[in-house]
Amino acid sequence: MSRIGKHAVKVPAGVDASVSGQAVSVKGKLGQLKLAVNDEIKVSMEDGAIKVEPKSQSRLAQTMWATSRTLINNMVVGVSTGFTTNLEINGVGYRAAVQGKELVLTLGFSHEVRYAIPEGIAIKCEKPTSISITGFDKQRVGQVAAEIRGYKKPEPFKGKGIKYETETILRKEGKKK
Repeated sequence: MSRIGKHAVKVPAGVDASVSGQAVSVKGKLGQLKLAVNDEIKVSMEDGAIKVEPKSQSRLAQTMWATSRTLINNMVVGVSTGFTTNLEINGVGYRAAVQGKELVLTLGFSHEVRYAIPEGIAIKCEKPTSISITGFDKQRVGQVAAEIRGYKKPEPFKGKGIKYETETILRKEGKKK
């Protein structure tokens, strides 16, 4: 039995949630998100909380139970507080800056890499070697972070490149004479 799915998602003050059939809609101070839940899952509003239950004991229903509950919880947390992912840049001459609606990355290429900042995402560069990505949709924040990291992944010998703040780069020993 799912341990995560058993718990109802509490809707905090300032967040409006509505369930109509298989569609869940959440609106808060940061934005609005919608989700179409799988047909194997029953969603209902009870006592200011969203409750998720499987309709049957099938394998699909069991697997989608906790997944649906987590997606709904991420929507509620996102529209109320938001999500942040931090990236670090390592390497001599590597830096980042926000210019208007673009993130400009200098990563040792013959040209600057320009990344258009998508709608609903805010990017800040407190220092030239750190990037902070903020938004209300967890999936989009993670996708933007992965796309930026993909321009120059960290290499294992010197650790040069863009990495997540919490990521640990396993270092390899270089050549020996």
